[in-house]
Amino acid sequence: MSRIINVKDIKNNKYYVIGCIIFVVFILFVASFRTINSGEVGIKVRFGKVIDTHMNEGVNFKIPLIENIVKMNVRVQKIEVDTNSASKDLQDVNMKLAVNYKIDKKEAVSLYKTVGSNYERIVLEPAIQESIKAITSKYTAEQLITTRSEVSDKCMKELSEKVEKYGLSISDFNITDFNFSEEFNKAIEEKQVAEQKVLTAKQELEKEKIEAEKKIVAAEAEKRANDMKRQSLTDNIVREKFIEKWNGELPKVTGSGNIFDISSILGDK
Repeated sequence: MSRIINVKDIKNNKYYVIGCIIFVVFILFVASFRTINSGEVGIKVRFGKVIDTHMNEGVNFKIPLIENIVKMNVRVQKIEVDTNSASKDLQDVNMKLAVNYKIDKKEAVSLYKTVGSNYERIVLEPAIQESIKAITSKYTAEQLITTRSEVSDKCMKELSEKVEKYGLSISDFNITDFNFSEEFNKAIEEKQVAEQKVLTAKQELEKEKIEAEKKIVAAEAEKRANDMKRQSLTDNIVREKFIEKWNGELPKVTGSGNIFDISSILGDK
């Protein structure tokens, strides 16, 4: 009976070992393939050494436990950076930046060889910091605000020149936020208030000027109206007014030096 049990144990152990082998073979078979998704590049590495150029999208074979496939994202990516620098007029400027970039597919292997997969921290972030400091030092704090798009374009150009040798291309550079010191913000606010006061004073002066011009125009119109009225007082109207008030008596003053010639009023009859 004991012998029969031992035979069964051996058979069971044999099946167990075969099962384990099959399982291991299955795991190794599955591990021999790696899928490269759309927008990615695969780099085959054997014991830490790159042995193949970039691998295309789809299923790719590798030797299990010996080789590994490193994936590199070649789609457009975004990195956000907080930075601080000084303006041309020595104002402290804190900025938030958003940079869009991508890896050149042809340069992915070279980037991995020279920098590794942590290229954002090693290459991109320091280049962004250096570029923004170099450009902002050429502008005053006020100019950084009023010419933001120009500053962004120059930063993008500066950054592109720094990272293109690594196979990185910059597609967009945005300054999403500016923050200055409290003293500078207060100075800007006071300047805006002063400018508003000047604008208000100009508007009041212009209003008073317009009112004065209106009065002059009105006075000139009234003067012209009076002149026209005076011109309309003809001799006949004067004669009629005189006759209405005359008591019928002729003036008692006579002589060639008469002051008043009544004949001119009465007219020839």
